Amino acid sequence: MGRTMYLARAARWAAVGITILSAFPASAQDWPTKPIRIISPYAAGGVGDTLFRLISPAVETRLGQRFIIENKTGAAGNIGTSDVVRADPDGYTFIFAPTANFAVNQFLFKNLGFDPVTQLEPVTAMAEAPLIAIVSSGVTATSLKELAEQVRKDTTKFNYASPGAGSPTHLAGASFSRQTSDAISHISYRGTPPMVQGLLANDVQLAFPTLQPVDAQIKAGKLRALAVMGSQRLPQLSNVPTTIEAGFPELIFGNWWVLAAPKKTDPRIIQRLSEEFHTALADPAIRARLADLGHVALDLGPKESKDFIRAEAERYKTLINSTGITLE
Repeated sequence: MGRTMYLARAARWAAVGITILSAFPASAQDWPTKPIRIISPYAAGGVGDTLFRLISPAVETRLGQRFIIENKTGAAGNIGTSDVVRADPDGYTFIFAPTANFAVNQFLFKNLGFDPVTQLEPVTAMAEAPLIAIVSSGVTATSLKELAEQVRKDTTKFNYASPGAGSPTHLAGASFSRQTSDAISHISYRGTPPMVQGLLANDVQLAFPTLQPVDAQIKAGKLRALAVMGSQRLPQLSNVPTTIEAGFPELIFGNWWVLAAPKKTDPRIIQRLSEEFHTALADPAIRARLADLGHVALDLGPKESKDFIRAEAERYKTLINSTGITLE
């Protein structure tokens, strides 16, 4: 099944969840009886914090318990992810993390020590920020096809930037490079802000970030968006085609966010929590706020989330193996 098929099926699991909930034993119905710990493997105040704090208050109200976010950073999110993999599966510890920690890092790090695909149980693939193909003001191309043609003619004129080796932005650039010349140089910056400064200075010519950190520069005409690397256009970039529309259907990349539990967590608890987030994500106000942040709601149930993550992991594995990218 293709990647976009999972996104089209986003809410079909709801009826199944209602059936399961009606069969809950007393112990599952009593859950939760205390605050629920959410591990964020990145620094406080980042995208993950913002998204979870936007969506979770409505769920807290319905559950009658608070979510306590703990930021456990380090090793590209692997430290916090490892803690959840090894946590007691009692329904009171979850992780909220992006693409890298579910579908990428296990193929980049030689000694990760765990497999998130098999050792974490997804609650919901909640939201995604599609990546954007952007170019600096020094690039004359006005479409992704034109850019590809220019790159093929002279790779020495182009570098692509990322906020760190192994990031989805890096992998999207590597994929574009493979489809054009397979020889564009990758420039890795220490985070997104310096990457954006490199683009503004034309030290690098193209990059594939999410919309939020470059929205102001695009609106000001300092950077130019050529394509949205997702299955649908973004409201803020209504005149910018998707990569599918631009003739590059393989270039589908986004930074998606998943809530997951340790393996062996009671599946009825997982289903209950998934149902509550499904209800929250149905709120038009929340979806509008997500759109303001350059995100779209995925709202996948547990089984669909698992299928989605497995498919994404296989896709990234193939790409990483073909490029030879590794991290220590």
